Amino acid sequence: MTCKMIKDTLLCLLATVFMCGTIAVSAEPDPVQKTASVTPDAFQRTREQAVAEAALLQDAMHTILQVVHHRYYKEDEGLVIPAATMREVFEELERDHHVKLRWLVVEGQAMNSEHIARDEFEKAAVQALLAGEKKFESFENGVYRRAGPVTLSNVCLKCHIPDRRSTEDRTAGLIVTIPLRENAK
Repeated sequence: MTCKMIKDTLLCLLATVFMCGTIAVSAEPDPVQKTASVTPDAFQRTREQAVAEAALLQDAMHTILQVVHHRYYKEDEGLVIPAATMREVFEELERDHHVKLRWLVVEGQAMNSEHIARDEFEKAAVQALLAGEKKFESFENGVYRRAGPVTLSNVCLKCHIPDRRSTEDRTAGLIVTIPLRENAK
């Protein structure tokens, strides 16, 4: 399976989630005008919507990463790793739905410097995820941020923790950032 096929499959799965209405947005834009004429304000959510959407995205991305990595990625085939392919999906979600997703280093070495904790929220999220918390969240400055765990299984440890002494699962993270409506409750 090529990187393009994996990316297209991921986008199809996510489109299905959005189209089925599982992920609610406050104002559904006209699909014909889904380009520059749609303002980010059209995608602002209530707190309740943001929490539900972030939880679903966290679970979906974690599951997709695990399935694609284990079923389709073969180290000796020279393919881009699934997490890097998913970054393209993240870019499309941000462009089309104004939802930001970003990997976060929790345990192990960063495979990309963009994944290192950048601010106080992210540094606190790393500590919470290390302590076994299932989520770390914040409502600040008109956005909802949620960090959740991503399992690094034995296959992942070869790169993320090359000097490991055991094959026990480790933790990485995924940060989901969603714009909130003004005075969202």
